[in-house]
Amino acid sequence: MKKIKLGSKEIFNFSKPYIIAEIGANHNGDMDLARQMIDSAVLCGVDAVKFQSWSPSSLIAKEEFDRNQKYDDSPKKHFGSLKEMVEKYYLREEQHFELKDYCDSKNVAFCSSPFSEVEVDLLEKCDVPFYKVASMDINNFQLLNHIADRGKPVILSTGMSRLSEIDKAVELLTKRNCNDIALLHCISIYPPLYEDIHLNNITMLQNTFGLPTGFSDHTIGFSIPLASVALGSCIIEKHFTTDKNLPGWDHEISADPYEMKIICEESAKIATSMGSFSRIVSEAELQKKFKFRRSVVVTKNLPEGHILTVDDLTSKRPGTGISPDMLEHLIGRKLIVGIEEDTLLKWENII
Repeated sequence: MKKIKLGSKEIFNFSKPYIIAEIGANHNGDMDLARQMIDSAVLCGVDAVKFQSWSPSSLIAKEEFDRNQKYDDSPKKHFGSLKEMVEKYYLREEQHFELKDYCDSKNVAFCSSPFSEVEVDLLEKCDVPFYKVASMDINNFQLLNHIADRGKPVILSTGMSRLSEIDKAVELLTKRNCNDIALLHCISIYPPLYEDIHLNNITMLQNTFGLPTGFSDHTIGFSIPLASVALGSCIIEKHFTTDKNLPGWDHEISADPYEMKIICEESAKIATSMGSFSRIVSEAELQKKFKFRRSVVVTKNLPEGHILTVDDLTSKRPGTGISPDMLEHLIGRKLIVGIEEDTLLKWENII
C-alpha cells in the first residue's frame, strides 16, 4: 500500500483523512477575513488551510478580460467585470508570507494551488509541505515539470480529465522523480448533480494507479465527502467559508464551520470504523458471547438415567454452557444425574 507524508502526517488509502479547508479566494482580498477563516477552520479540526496563488497576469489572457466576461454559473450576482473581480480577489505576494506566518502560529498547515511557475517559486519560499495542482492544470506539463522538480509531494485533482490525461500527468511527475503523488477525484461543477459525482471513481483510481486517493468536493453539505471516506478517501478537500452569504465566487458551495466540523469529526470515526478486510471478532465482543448467546437447557424435570430426546431440550441465554449447535449430539445420551426444568445442561451431566 502506497503511503506518503503531508508534512508530519502519513496518509494512505483508508487512513484517517487529511482534511484541507479550501479558502481559495473566499477571503475576498481581505486579510482580516482570511485570518478569521483560518481561526474558524482550526477550531473545526482541519489539517491544512489552502489558498490559490494566481495574479491577473498569470491566470487569464487579455482577450478574455476584454470580453468583460463574468463567471456567472452561480445564482449570486457578482460585482463588476471579470477583471475587476480578479484584481480584488487575488492574493498578493506579501500576503502569502503573512498568511503562512499566521498559519504557523495556529499550528495548521499553509498550502496553496499555484497557477504559474512564478507562484510555484513563491510557495517554495513559503516552504509549503506539498503542492496542490488544480484540475485545470492536469495537462499543463510546463507547470507540472516545474512542480515536480521542487521535490515535494503533489496532490493532483482530476476534474474534467479523461483517464488517459490522468495517466500522462502521473507518468510525467514520476519521470521527474516525483514519487509522492496523491490523486483527488473531482467533479469541476459548482455544485454537481448527484448523478454526476460517481464516487466509485475513487475505487477505480485507487486500483488503476495504486496511489493514495481522496476527494475534492464541490457538493453542498457534508454527506458526499463523508461517503467518500467509506471508499477509502484519504484526503478531503472542501471549500470553506465563515458565511455562505458573503459576496464572491465560491461561498455558496463552501462548507460553513458547522459543516466542516462534522466533516472533520465524523470522517475520523468512519475511517477508524472501516477496520480490516479480515473477519475479526474483538475481545470485548467475544466476552459478549457469554451473555448474549444461548446454551442447551432442559425443558422439564428429568430423572437420573433418562435418555434425552429432542423434546427434552431447548436453548436459552446465557452462553456459558453447551452450545446449541451441539444439540443433535446430545439426543440419545443418558443422564447420570437428575436435572431440574430450565437448567443449563452440562457435559458432566451425561454419559
